[in-house]
Amino acid sequence: MEENKNNGRDEIFSEKVKAGKRTYFFDVKSTRANDFYVTITESKKRFNKDNEGFTYEKHKIFLYKEDFNKFMDALNNTVNHVKNELMPGVDFSSFEHRHENHENHEEKEVVVEAGKPAEGSELRWD
Repeated sequence: MEENKNNGRDEIFSEKVKAGKRTYFFDVKSTRANDFYVTITESKKRFNKDNEGFTYEKHKIFLYKEDFNKFMDALNNTVNHVKNELMPGVDFSSFEHRHENHENHEEKEVVVEAGKPAEGSELRWD
């Protein structure tokens, strides 16, 4: 009998962000009790020391609904501090990000201007 690898935690939604040598996955999953949570996974490709093959080093954060607002507030405050206080001269609009839809593997380009989120992308949970 084959075991269910996801232990009853179905994946509901997924976004993939490629960022240089790292890839980030933002996944919405459900519990057996039909509740939802978010996992944020950072994945880095690491080549083995013997130059034979590679492995993926992964770090994962589990984010539960009771922490959504606190997490988003802290993330927004931290990013805004870096942009506005530590790096005010950087033109963040010059950075273009390619976004690959995890579901159907279509690529779309998202451009974010300094101090302005992309349309509909303000980091909010409400």
